[in-house]
Amino acid sequence: MGGSGSSPCASCKLLRRRCAKECIFAPYFPSDDPHKFAIVHKVFGASNVSKMLQELPVHQRVDAVSSLVYEANARVRDPVYGCVGAISYLQNQVSQLQMQLAVAQTEILCIQMQQESALPTQIEQDDKSFLVSTNNLDNNVPQYLNFASSSSNVIQDPALKRESLWT
Repeated sequence: MGGSGSSPCASCKLLRRRCAKECIFAPYFPSDDPHKFAIVHKVFGASNVSKMLQELPVHQRVDAVSSLVYEANARVRDPVYGCVGAISYLQNQVSQLQMQLAVAQTEILCIQMQQESALPTQIEQDDKSFLVSTNNLDNNVPQYLNFASSSSNVIQDPALKRESLWT
């Protein structure tokens, strides 16, 4: 912390000045983390950060410094949009995932409806199946030929067809 024999805070080290006992930066920018103040100083300037901290009540300063560090890091990564770019990206991702979830839930509902409608017709399809033995000597296993339409339970409306999420 500032003054009384300890090492100067990160801000005073970077600004090459003597760290006073009442240094506004000392509690929030310790000397063991110089990068934290360096990035905030690069984006906002030491004078502006000092003014912001002095205007805030002491109990809100820790959160303010945390926000300044986050915003400064975001500004270095994305100079134009900063935090807004990150928030916008995440909101877009949430929107896309909600849409994918809705599609998946619709697919599940369609499959459940197909299974429910297939149960009563299963008996009818068994009546249409005929046992046919094969002519191959190697394979004497009987085969079932189903003459019922295999796609009768599939939705044929092209507007409802979508690419599956699971493939």
